[in-house]
Amino acid sequence: MAGFRSGRLDAVRAKIAALETGGRGESESLPFGDPRIDRCFPGGRGLPLHRWHEVGGEGMEAETAAAPAAFAALLARPLLKKGPAVWIARRDDLHLPGLAGLGFPSGGLIEVWARDEAQALAAAEDALGASGVGVVFVEAQACDLTAGRRLQLACEKGQATGFLIARRPFGGGSSGTAGGSAAATRWSIASAPSQPAAGRPGLGPPRWRATLERCRGGRPGAWLFESPAAYCETEIQDDAHPLRLVADLGDRQLAPAQPARPASSPAPFPAGGQGVPRRRLA
Repeated sequence: MAGFRSGRLDAVRAKIAALETGGRGESESLPFGDPRIDRCFPGGRGLPLHRWHEVGGEGMEAETAAAPAAFAALLARPLLKKGPAVWIARRDDLHLPGLAGLGFPSGGLIEVWARDEAQALAAAEDALGASGVGVVFVEAQACDLTAGRRLQLACEKGQATGFLIARRPFGGGSSGTAGGSAAATRWSIASAPSQPAAGRPGLGPPRWRATLERCRGGRPGAWLFESPAAYCETEIQDDAHPLRLVADLGDRQLAPAQPARPASSPAPFPAGGQGVPRRRLA
């Protein structure tokens, strides 16, 4: 009986995986090279390709999108081997020397400036569906379910991967809900203090606090990443992922250390009721 149930469970999982990949079976993925990250994605293989992903931030990042854009560029850098990158935005403020400093070669980048949100999403759909494009970045404030499905169909048609960088380029208004349920993953990115190497002055490699808020067919996670090769190389020389895991992020690491308590002494309770463990949330 146990074997029968296990077989049925495996069959259900296979059907769910087929639905998540659009009925095409196993989809291509971009592994991070660290099982602590890869296991959060479908099949434990890493970031799904030929889909589109949403990358955003909080506070001022919702307007400038500096940290999300840098993180997305590094996340997609290995895809430049498949073809050129297309970057679609409504403001002419993309800092190409900054991208080059992160090892993202600007020679294979095609910039497109859109007059409004609708034109930016339409240009992204056309670029994703074009033959030979490796990756498409589009800066947009929001993407409803219909537009998101059109982007996904374009990814499947052109076999490209898309990144929607959630941004309000001129400030004001509500940040909206970019992505909806059509995005394969949704990330929230914030910059983090760098750590210079031991015995060396100055700044260390750039770091980002990355939270995977949603993943179709996977599970969320939170990590501290850095780019050890940033500002050191401008070419894609090997298959190593340009982002390196520094640490897992979780409440257990953010909580302040508590002094050890003798085993014989009872746990302290607040006056007037039962004690409840508290966590310090980030």
